[in-house]
Amino acid sequence: MFDFADLVEQIDKTNKTNLKVKALEKFFSSATDQDKVWAIALFSSKRPKRSVKTSNLRVYAAQMANIPLWLFEESYHIVGDLAETIALVVPESKQGVKPPSLSQLIKEIKDLKNLDEIHQKSYLLNRWSHLNYYSKFVFNKLITGGFRIGVSQKLMTKSIANVTGIDQDTIAYQIMGDWNPEEVTYNQLILSPSKEDFIYKPYPFYLANPLDQGLEKLGSCSEWVYENKWDGIRAQLIKRNDEIMIWSRGEELISNQFPELLVMGSFLNNGTVIDGEILPFKNCKIGSFNDLQKRLGRKNVGKTTLENNPVILKAYDLLELNGIDIRNKKYIERRKSLEKIVLSVKNEKLQFSNSYVFNNWEEVSKAHGQARVNKSEGLMIKNINAFYKVGRKKGDWWKWKVDPLTIDAVLTYAMRGHGRRANLFTDYTFALWKTNDKGNKELVTFAKAYSGLTDKEFKKVDAFIKKNTLERFGPVRSVEPELVFEIAFEGIANSSRHKSGVAVRFPRILRWRIDKTINDANTIEDLKSLIHA
Repeated sequence: MFDFADLVEQIDKTNKTNLKVKALEKFFSSATDQDKVWAIALFSSKRPKRSVKTSNLRVYAAQMANIPLWLFEESYHIVGDLAETIALVVPESKQGVKPPSLSQLIKEIKDLKNLDEIHQKSYLLNRWSHLNYYSKFVFNKLITGGFRIGVSQKLMTKSIANVTGIDQDTIAYQIMGDWNPEEVTYNQLILSPSKEDFIYKPYPFYLANPLDQGLEKLGSCSEWVYENKWDGIRAQLIKRNDEIMIWSRGEELISNQFPELLVMGSFLNNGTVIDGEILPFKNCKIGSFNDLQKRLGRKNVGKTTLENNPVILKAYDLLELNGIDIRNKKYIERRKSLEKIVLSVKNEKLQFSNSYVFNNWEEVSKAHGQARVNKSEGLMIKNINAFYKVGRKKGDWWKWKVDPLTIDAVLTYAMRGHGRRANLFTDYTFALWKTNDKGNKELVTFAKAYSGLTDKEFKKVDAFIKKNTLERFGPVRSVEPELVFEIAFEGIANSSRHKSGVAVRFPRILRWRIDKTINDANTIEDLKSLIHA
């Protein structure tokens, strides 16, 4: 446990990639095999579920620190992270007690759910009293079920590759999927996995980079094609050994949420893996992401849901054909094989995402201008000779998103940020004007955003909020409506779940409109007019 805490400390104290990799290499060279497996799981977002109420954790920590609960809560709002707050306020450890291994500690944490609150408290106070700061911090992260440390999966796979001599992309593939760190060994996962272990695994997804140069700089048009960039759920549809699986880009098995796609998948040959986008598709038209959300997170999808919110898979790449990994074939070859599969299946739930050849870059620019009309969020520009790589590799796949929709809105609520912004109010709620039943204008909230301003601007807005607070609701403050901001967002749809009647996708602050008063802010009707823009 101390070794893993030391690893977290070294990672936390540097922004240099090489130092992080060296720290990871040291850990994976010396840790026990089971601790290695759990470290891989934690850095791959496979965390133990929360077994203790966070409200109880706050009470116990305040009691152990001998401070009133209100003072702990105020400290928590300032720090912005519960695990860090507890580690800071709970007294330093007693010496002489050896902590358990990482794997043993996680087992203890998982077993807490079987204890009553009295025994949970006793266990926590005992553990806290025998851990140093970083060990407490890691322990608390595991207890709260929110383990997120500044290590990308790419850095982790690189360090394991350096230690084992196994190719980095191979390791990335081996740790994909739904494996259980309590049931798999390091040998099975990394050193000598069996072929059977790969039957249920998706491939690592290939990701595009934002287009950061002029189209002409990409070279000859004959080497490129473009596709629409669809706004749905990136997924791999897999059929192996007569079983059909659907994996999301976040490595979630989402098969049960899309039973109609499983039926469609039964028409595929074994040894087929298709990369594509799950999209809402009603009345032969692509819907909004808001429509798709009605299908997400459901354990069981009923007949009514299937009828009201049908979906399709827009297929744009083929990764496996007849059980053979074809990612090292050229894009244009993979696409030809994919097109044959789609045509042979003849199922409306599987549609081919067209790629377009062009004679000059002006044609691509015109297509980009029509993207939103086509219900896409921009274009994908792909090299026809590109292999299907792992992760975000620059050069062969580019994404060129359409300009966002924008609206001018009024700041009405604010909450403290997190991390280095925990002492500032940086999480904002925005509102637009609406005429109520009595004919009076009122501000109605429609979106939250917490990015888009410079540090200097955040500090100025924070000072305004502290001087112009109307009411306090715990960490949230209502603010004198005076500041206007231009809010950008990617998509928009009608929504019965929001007070404004509208849901926007990926809202963020574009700029602070210091040149405008609240009377210049837009209305809810202005926002709704963008739905069909």
